[in-house]
Amino acid sequence: MSKPNFDDVLNSLRKVQDPDLKQDLVSLNMIRDLKVFDDGKVTLRVVLTTPACPLKEKIKNDVLAAVKSVASVTDVAITMDAEVRRPGANAGNAAGASAGTVGGGLERGIPGITHIVAVSSGKGGVGKSTVSVNLATSLALEGAAVGILDCDIYGPNIPTMMGVTENPKLLNDPVKGEVFIPPVSHQVKVMSMGFLVQGDQPVIWRGPMLHNILNQFCTRVEWGKLDYLILDLPPGTGDVQLSLAQMIPLSGAVLVTTPQEVSLQDVRKAFNMWEKVKVPVLGIVENMSYFTGDDGKRYHIFGQGGGELLSKKFNTKLLSQNPLVAQIREGGDEGKPIVVKDPASESAQLFRDLARKVAQEISLLDAKAETTPQLEIGRF
Repeated sequence: MSKPNFDDVLNSLRKVQDPDLKQDLVSLNMIRDLKVFDDGKVTLRVVLTTPACPLKEKIKNDVLAAVKSVASVTDVAITMDAEVRRPGANAGNAAGASAGTVGGGLERGIPGITHIVAVSSGKGGVGKSTVSVNLATSLALEGAAVGILDCDIYGPNIPTMMGVTENPKLLNDPVKGEVFIPPVSHQVKVMSMGFLVQGDQPVIWRGPMLHNILNQFCTRVEWGKLDYLILDLPPGTGDVQLSLAQMIPLSGAVLVTTPQEVSLQDVRKAFNMWEKVKVPVLGIVENMSYFTGDDGKRYHIFGQGGGELLSKKFNTKLLSQNPLVAQIREGGDEGKPIVVKDPASESAQLFRDLARKVAQEISLLDAKAETTPQLEIGRF
C-alpha cells in the first residue's frame, strides 16, 4: 500500500469550513501539526477559536471525513485544542481603542486578558449576578481561563455567590507597587469590592471615587493570562458603565432581563447606552422565563415573550431563556453556582449552552473586526 500524499490530505482539509466563520480551516490556521506516516496513519491538531465552541463535534467529524476520503489513509488521530485569539488591531469597542486619551484609559486593555465581557441590565433584581457567576463558571468548565470582576461597588455579592472565603493576597510588584492576587473559586479568579469592606459596612462614594477604584481593579490586580474576564456590572447606565467603556476595550455585553415590560423598558435603555459607546451587544438573556409546576405545566409568572420581542427590536440574539427554580437561588446563597451544584439539571445545561453561545458570538465579532474598520468616537 502506498503512503498517502501530504498535499492531498492538506487540500482535502481546505474543503472543510468553519460553520460560523465561513472560511476553510487551513486558511484560518486551525489545522496544526499535520503528519502523514508511511503506514497510512494521519495525525493532526485542530485548534478552535475557543474551548467553548458549540460546533466542536461537527468540526471534528468534518475533518475526520475529509482526511478519510484521501486514498491510502488507514487511520486518523485528531487532537482537539483551542486558542482564544486576541482581537486584531481594529477589534473591540472604539471607546476602548481611544481610551488612552479619554478618562485615563488603558490603551492596550488589561495585560494578559484576551476578552472582556460585560454582563449588564438596566434594572436590578433580574438575576444579572446569577448569570455572571454561571457564565464565568461555565466557561471555566469548558476549559477556558476565566476571571470575574464584581463591578457593583455599592452592592458586591460575587464573593458570596462564588463561595470565596479568603481575601486577595497583596504582592509588592517592583513596577506597579502593591497589587492584588485574586482568590480562585470553581476554577475562576475573583475580585470584588466585597473583599475590601468589613461585613455590612456601606460604601458611600461619589463618582470620581468609583472611577478610581475601577481603575485600580484594572491596573493593580494580577489576573495572569485569561481568555475571558466577566464583568458583573451594577444596574443602570451610570458612572460604572461609562468609566469601564472609557478605560478598557470591551469585547461585548450580555444584557439580562425578565419577560415583564417594567424590566424591558430599562434594558432598552441599556442597549442604547452600549450602542452609543460602541460596545457590541452579544445577545439577551431572559431570566425567570417560566415556572414548571408539580403538574408539569409551565407558568409564565412574569409574562411571556418579552426577551424575544426585545431581541427582534434590536436585531440581536436571544441567547437563553432560564426558568425560575429554587436551586438557582440556593446555589447563589451557598456559593455553588447551579452549573456546579447540579450540573445535570436543565438550568445548568442552559447556562453551559449560554457560555458556548457567548464564546461563539465573540469569535464571530473578532472575524468581522479583522476586515471591518471601527470608527473612533470622541469624548462622551
